[in-house]
Amino acid sequence: MTIYSVKELYYTLQGEGAQTGRAAVFLRFSGCNLWTGREDDRATATCAFCDTDFVGVDGEGGGKFRSADALAAAVEAVWPRDKRARPFVVCTGGEPLLQADDALIDALHRRGFEIGVETNGTVAAPAGLDWICVSPKAGAPLVQRAGDELKLVYPQAGAEPEAFEDLAFDHFFLQPMDGPSLSRHRAAAIEYCKAHPRWRLSLQTHKLIGIR
Repeated sequence: MTIYSVKELYYTLQGEGAQTGRAAVFLRFSGCNLWTGREDDRATATCAFCDTDFVGVDGEGGGKFRSADALAAAVEAVWPRDKRARPFVVCTGGEPLLQADDALIDALHRRGFEIGVETNGTVAAPAGLDWICVSPKAGAPLVQRAGDELKLVYPQAGAEPEAFEDLAFDHFFLQPMDGPSLSRHRAAAIEYCKAHPRWRLSLQTHKLIGIR
């Protein structure tokens, strides 16, 4: 029996990338293969700039779910009753593809959900996902080399945009790395997008407007 570990589950607006502004249920799985989530390990992690808490199951709506149907039902319960828009769920983390599997995809589709995933690309995506957003990390193998959206946190030494621009994605975004150098990173991303117009700027609008 599969047990899904979920950090948090909540309803909000997507804040980044091509789906910015769209209402969505965020299904944040616990755990990642590029960082333990412990601050003591950050300096030695493959992805040392992560800005997300994905440790444990103690967040809003979080917990252990003993079946795909139970988790899909919990996702459905936080979507509003308005049936005029197709329900949308974003599977994120941590690294969601360590847990999101065929059974969960089928259970969510049976409830009418369009399923997006935000992945670091180190795990091959299962069939059936409706929207795949890959965010490559320097020093990590890129297994998932096709999808709908490539969203590169910028700048990353060893993960320059030109290394990814020929991959099979429909949208290419640069997202300025958050932190104390955000203003400098934002300016650099703007200049890169202006010089290389295939790339578009992605801002973390949820942080700018103060929502989750």
